Amino acid sequence: MNKNDLISAVADSSGLTRSDATKAVEGVFEAITGSLKKGDEVRLVGFGTFSVAKRKASTGRNPRTGEPMEIKASSQPKFKAGKGLKDSVN
Repeated sequence: MNKNDLISAVADSSGLTRSDATKAVEGVFEAITGSLKKGDEVRLVGFGTFSVAKRKASTGRNPRTGEPMEIKASSQPKFKAGKGLKDSVN
């Protein structure tokens, strides 16, 4: 399922028009992104938790030349599935 499929599914299940469903889906994505940017986590009970993990700076190797290179510290988004989501899949 891609973003357009998700918008269509939301429109069908909620009775919203396609443009209203697009606004709703975009709004959810923006709210989650905004919270993660601030360093907060988004906890959706029964579905899962979005959070930010900090990765430390490290030294790696360039796969082409084999010479060492510095990898900068970064923040990575994470998702941990909740019990309800896990149970519905299994």
